[in-house]
Amino acid sequence: MNESLPALRRDLEFFPLQHSGQQVILIRDHLGLVQEGKMIAPHLYQIMALLDGTKTIRDLQMEMMRLKGGVLVGSDEVQSLLTKLDESYLLNSDRFKNAQEQMIAEFAAQKTRPCSHCGRSYPQDPLELKKMLDEILSSQPQPSKPRERLVAIVAPHIDPSVGAKVYASAYQMLTSQAPQRVVVLGTGHQLADGIFCLTQKDFITPFGIVKNANTLTQELHEAAGGIQAANDFAHRSEHSIEFQILFLQHLYSQGTFTIIPILCGSLQANLPEYTRRAYLEKARPFLEKLKKILLDPEKDTLLVAGVDFSHIGLKFGHDRSAVYLEKQSEIHDNHLLTHLSRLDADKFWEESIAVQDRFNVCGFPALACLLEVVSDCQGQLLGYQLRHEAITQSAVSFAAVGFTSRISNFIKEVL
Repeated sequence: MNESLPALRRDLEFFPLQHSGQQVILIRDHLGLVQEGKMIAPHLYQIMALLDGTKTIRDLQMEMMRLKGGVLVGSDEVQSLLTKLDESYLLNSDRFKNAQEQMIAEFAAQKTRPCSHCGRSYPQDPLELKKMLDEILSSQPQPSKPRERLVAIVAPHIDPSVGAKVYASAYQMLTSQAPQRVVVLGTGHQLADGIFCLTQKDFITPFGIVKNANTLTQELHEAAGGIQAANDFAHRSEHSIEFQILFLQHLYSQGTFTIIPILCGSLQANLPEYTRRAYLEKARPFLEKLKKILLDPEKDTLLVAGVDFSHIGLKFGHDRSAVYLEKQSEIHDNHLLTHLSRLDADKFWEESIAVQDRFNVCGFPALACLLEVVSDCQGQLLGYQLRHEAITQSAVSFAAVGFTSRISNFIKEVL
């Protein structure tokens, strides 16, 4: 009765929505252990939210009685509920940990990283996928060829069909350039134990295999030291890099480029204080090594950051709808994009700190990295959109930005 109960898993996502005229909570589990599409009643979610790792059966019994307006709740009823939650892999219990460890070991043993969103966010058939990406890229007018070398782009990582026009604005910039190597910065949505997460795995998509620049990835791994994740498991089901690779494969011939895939984790969770100074103190060796790779004159290297911006509304923890927060979040996004385009890292950080990341800009860590490794460039905003999801009263914003060298190709060739 006095033994602490397992906590609710912190890596689960809970989304309030209307289903068949009733308010329910949808559970999303990136590991796939919880049954897909599983929904629970709001009152059950209230009880589950009480499980913080410190509660005993007696504590939970008293809390459940309070939520039921004083109706008596027996300890056997509490135990039965806990058993059902554990069987559904909702608790951070030994049962869950054993299953997770097995999944980590299985992924670690693989030499390649299979696509995780094919057949869901995009077609598994390569011909259908090609048609889809052709349609996306043709959804915006073709831009004029950049006069200077393209050094980096920022693209969305929302589902390609949802962010089609902004994806097009970003990737149309690449049609006149063929990099030999691409550094892909992604958002580590499930990365909890590191500022960076690297993998030396090749990536598989319906278009085939993209080779990893293993030697350089290993050098970055060594430079990162203790600020990286304990393993590469965060890459297993992460879409932010996967979606970028699809467009790169679509634009460039198979085998013409290698990738360095890097997931960027929460800076608030992994820094002693949420400041640029603290970030640089922790990450400087890694950032210096990455910058050196980008400046390597022997290989034409492009940086791609797959990020989204503000996440607002009930789905993302706000107590007001996205419609109410929209103007405030757009102002915040606009400030971030202005500072990003000017490569002003100090102002970029100051803007986020000023609002304490109130609008959940999930791409901030990847963009903070970009700002430290890209230099002598001019940024240009290519597209921006806020996408509403009416059923959850929520919205996500995303943007496209291109960074071109301030030094013209002609001058570089002369030098």
